[in-house]
Amino acid sequence: MDPTAPAQPRTSRRRVAFVDSGLGLLGYADALHALRPDVGLVLSLDPDNMPYGPRTPDDVRRLILASARAALAHEPDAIVVACNTASVHGLDALRAELEPGVAVVGTVPAIRPAAAAGGPVAVWSTAATTSSAYLRGLIDAFAADVETYAVAALGLAEAIESGDARAVDECIAYAASQTPAGVRSLVLGCTHYGLVADRIVAALGRGVAVHDSPVAVARQTLRRIGLEPDPLVPEAGVEAVLLSGRPGSLPESWAAYPAGRRLRDATSAVDWRA
Repeated sequence: MDPTAPAQPRTSRRRVAFVDSGLGLLGYADALHALRPDVGLVLSLDPDNMPYGPRTPDDVRRLILASARAALAHEPDAIVVACNTASVHGLDALRAELEPGVAVVGTVPAIRPAAAAGGPVAVWSTAATTSSAYLRGLIDAFAADVETYAVAALGLAEAIESGDARAVDECIAYAASQTPAGVRSLVLGCTHYGLVADRIVAALGRGVAVHDSPVAVARQTLRRIGLEPDPLVPEAGVEAVLLSGRPGSLPESWAAYPAGRRLRDATSAVDWRA
């Protein structure tokens, strides 16, 4: 299906929409596609208003509601909020408006499994998240007895969004320099960061375990819509791309990341030139 085409009448295929301001949704869509390739994917980005981190909670709530409402034209069975900031500020409002008709699944940094593996633990996130009461609350709740450090990975999300490999490596090097020696586990506290997890591992050394949440979120999404993982079913792929509510195409910058290439290869009708 051409992702720039208008929404089509409902078919028997199950469908999941992913919403975020930018590329953070990519790893989550890829994880679900790997577990259940026959689920159609709707990707709703908001390039007109990204990034969400510096915005007020009310703004984030309004914007993520708008992105989710735009995706409803494609009749998803579930909506995944693939953004930590949007999950904090918008998840309750989305659930109040959409459930039980449409399941709503949020994202949370994987602090709990990282702490369970033993510290010290570092959490890389945006500057806004690093200083937030939200992150402090997660650390207090799940890692109170584990030595934990919050590290601002300055500019990393923006570099990933642009597809600038040199800028990505510079931002990773900076965050690595701010990460205390002896850290055993690293939590990726921004949904963008998983797209460059291999580069992060290379910078920190393979003795550091990286914890991210796309697979856990994908499994939870399948549970919410009553499906079991089955990676051998026929592929569907990306059925629609929305850019601040407008029909669009997969951004070319996505081809810079393995997750983007996998979705491209699974979606033969996608216009990859945008």
